[in-house]
Amino acid sequence: MKRICTICARGGSKGVKNKNIRVLNGIPLIAHTIIQARDSKLFDIVAVSSDSDEILEVAKKYGVDLCIKRPDELASDKAAKIPVIRHCVESVESQLGLKFDICVDLDCTSPLRIVDDIVETVRILEEEGRENMLTAMPSRRSPYFNLLEKTSDGRVVLSKPLDSLIVRRQDSPETFDMNGSVYVWRREVLQATDNAFLKTTGLYLMPEERSIDIDTEVDLMISEALMKDRAENIQ
Repeated sequence: MKRICTICARGGSKGVKNKNIRVLNGIPLIAHTIIQARDSKLFDIVAVSSDSDEILEVAKKYGVDLCIKRPDELASDKAAKIPVIRHCVESVESQLGLKFDICVDLDCTSPLRIVDDIVETVRILEEEGRENMLTAMPSRRSPYFNLLEKTSDGRVVLSKPLDSLIVRRQDSPETFDMNGSVYVWRREVLQATDNAFLKTTGLYLMPEERSIDIDTEVDLMISEALMKDRAENIQ
């Protein structure tokens, strides 16, 4: 079973300038994910895809196997993620003459995951025969209770109302927030579709403190604090 890990890191960032190489807890943000991929001991190849030469140089410093230069059409903030991952996998296969069975993408803006999150998500896919796997956390806002929308005529309504009124959030159906931390595909599935939601898609749940997706300066500050707290508790 050959596995590849892709780490896709675009150079441009509107919320946090140079986000993917900003220093977090002493090392560049992308380095946390590279180290986690290595420590998992799951992968034949760890590859970084980026349109930024600076990001690719940092990736080399932290020991990735291959750096893939992303074409301009896949480097805009409107580019979908799955085609970017597919391009990276195909580029690595072409360069090395390999064919992978399992493709795992780790988002470098999710540095608070732990290695077990990666290992378990892959294990579930392989042992349960899933087409792909997503990671998520329990929803902070329920579409059945306190997630709201405005209608075209200006009314405020629940996003997903039920036939009977729910007066406690605990009584609403269980829902989840995708955290974008770990994606896993069988190679043939990644090749065949841009849809992440398939008949046998599996879900691996992570706690909120490991699910922060860094998109703002506040996210960076929270992540730094949580990392320091985690280190202190380990000592």
